[in-house]
This record gives sequence, structure tokens and C-alpha cells, in this order.
Amino acid sequence: MASITIRNLDDEVKELLRRLAAENDRSMEEQARVMIRAAVDGQIGPVGRLDQIEKALYELANSQGTPASALAGKSLPRGTLSNKRILLIIGGGIAAYKALDLIRRLRERGAAVRVVMTSAAQEFVTTLSVGALSADHVFTDLFDRNDEHDVGHIRLSREADLLVVAPATADLMAKLANGHANDLASTVLIATDKPVLMAPAMNPK
Repeated sequence: MASITIRNLDDEVKELLRRLAAENDRSMEEQARVMIRAAVDGQIGPVGRLDQIEKALYELANSQGTPASALAGKSLPRGTLSNKRILLIIGGGIAAYKALDLIRRLRERGAAVRVVMTSAAQEFVTTLSVGALSADHVFTDLFDRNDEHDVGHIRLSREADLLVVAPATADLMAKLANGHANDLASTVLIATDKPVLMAPAMNPK
């Protein structure tokens, strides 16, 4: 079998591989091997984090629920999330770029997606990209005059069927665990009366 030569890959592919390797604390060569192995096994992603989100959403969409084990290696069927309203909160980690693919997948399956981005998340992905994919206004500021004239953070937190935090950074989880609310994302999370799905993503060390 021929060896993998990273330098022969396109620059865009190398950058994606570099980001995934950094997130998973691997060398680029090791990350490439993991991704190839995942493709051979029929998995959607190299670390399966988006698959885990899809499994949880599948259970939300089915009144009787579906064991996660029954969905291993399977993609969420199209239309499964019709008429479901998802509020996606994007935290400020390198995995934020994966949220773009998550928005696309959710909308392909019929969900309406609204997005809240932290200030740190905007350092990794732009509101323009997120807004284009979600086809909706992107919420970023707790003190926005237009969004908060009717206590917008309460409305955001209550109108959704499910809140998804992806990536859920250590900072966001610490705020939620300790009742801190000093920005839009943490205020929405504390104010909600709906289920919250956290997708932790951070350096494993």
C-alpha cells in the first residue's frame, strides 16, 4: 500500500486536516489514517461527534425513541426533523467550523435552524457564512436594541424544540454549571425550559 504524503494534498485539504489533527491531539498523518479508516467503516465523520448529535435529534423526532445503538453508522433520514425548531449555539473553539456542516445537515432534514454565536465563535467562522446556511438572522449580542426590545433571549430560548451547543467549550459549560450569564449564549441557556444537547469539544489534556 502506498504511503500517505501530506505535502501532496491540496492546501484546503491540508488546512482541514491540520485543524482536525489539532482538535484530536494527533499528528496529521495519524489523523489521515483515522479518517481513511472511518471512511472504510462507513462512518460520516472522523470522530463521530456530528453522528452523536444526529442520534440525539433522531430520538427527539421519534415519539417512541430509538436506541442510539440501533443507529450506529447510519445517517439521519431526510425529513426526520420536519417542523422541528433547533437553536444552535456555537462556542468559540476550533471545532466551530463543523457547525457549518451541522446547520446544512439539519436543514436538509427539514429542521428550522436559528443560531446564536459567542464573540469567540466569530473568530473562527463568520456570521455571514452562518446566516447564509441557516437562512436566518444570526444572534450575537445580548444588548442588541432590535433583538432585545421584547426580551429576545427569552423568546429565543423558549421557541425552540431543542437547544444544541456545538462546540460546547469548557467556558460555556462552566458558565452553565455555575449559573453565570454575561453574554447572549449563556443567558439563553440559563433561561430555557427546553432540552439542551451539549457537544463538548476541547483539548483532551
